[in-house]
Amino acid sequence: MIVKTSHLMSAFLLSAAALTAQAGQLTVYSSAGADVLKIYADQFAKAHPAIKVNWVRDSTGILQAKLMAEKDNPRADVVFAHTAANLVVLGQNGMLTPYAPKGLERLSAIYLEKRNPPQWVGLYGWASAMCFNTIEAQKTKLPKPVKWADLTQPAYKGKVIMPNPASSGTGMLMVTAWIQMWGEEKAWAYMDKLHENIASYTHSGDKPCEMAGAGETVVGLSLPVRGAKVKTNGAPIDVIIADEGTGWDMQAGGILKGTKNLEDAKVLMDWAISTPTMESFGRNAEVTAVPVKVQKMENVPTNIAEKMIKVDFDWVAKEQSRVVAEWRKRYENKSEPKK
Repeated sequence: MIVKTSHLMSAFLLSAAALTAQAGQLTVYSSAGADVLKIYADQFAKAHPAIKVNWVRDSTGILQAKLMAEKDNPRADVVFAHTAANLVVLGQNGMLTPYAPKGLERLSAIYLEKRNPPQWVGLYGWASAMCFNTIEAQKTKLPKPVKWADLTQPAYKGKVIMPNPASSGTGMLMVTAWIQMWGEEKAWAYMDKLHENIASYTHSGDKPCEMAGAGETVVGLSLPVRGAKVKTNGAPIDVIIADEGTGWDMQAGGILKGTKNLEDAKVLMDWAISTPTMESFGRNAEVTAVPVKVQKMENVPTNIAEKMIKVDFDWVAKEQSRVVAEWRKRYENKSEPKK
């Protein structure tokens, strides 16, 4: 079952039974995109039909707020495909049960937490990109952006949509990447200029690219994979990786402390890093924790790996609350209403 929550309280209202950790079933929280989460949920159901899973999905910031609100009364057993920095925070708050999934030695080192056994493990990585509608751009002779800096030009005023980092992991990785690339002063100066050209900030990381594909904006800041899907479906967009470099994040997973179904939670984590699951990740994401040879989706840019900056996930975990607070103080006035 996939449960789609639109805001924090709706998750509590949907089904108390489905959202309470209990023996005999698993409740799994995830901030993966709804379409890819369904792929993974169906795959797990086929591999382990005896384990009933209630999947609860929401955007990154909203899901993290829900997890922290439930700290003293956990309602989930496992966090699956949620950003690494947020898993760091959960671990720092004593909310995770250390576990080394079977086959852990196969994972690339950058996806491994330092502890042994780890409190969480990385699963797959995703980056940021610009989705540029070429037809809409032609109407006003808008130049194609190749750098983040290009988006501050006056010609882009009102023609850029970006995810809100307070609710979207994609927005968060963009903002923290700019800070890590350029330093605080230059990054905030850049975002001040960018804000002048922003039409609105969305609560979904996918939505800006979907809006660009539909001609609702010229530039949508989003994910390369989302851009590839939109382009493959016929939208007149170019998917651009910025010359200066791209921030990236990894989706990770871990077992929540207090689960009443630890053994099945371990089965899910073992499955999450198995070769068939990694191959599924590889067909739907830019990079995977275990290198796999699968056919990549059409229209994914080929220069993502070379443009990925070095990310300090511990720094992101430590500073993201401060960064979000500063971002909201400066730019919240253009954020779309929460549903």
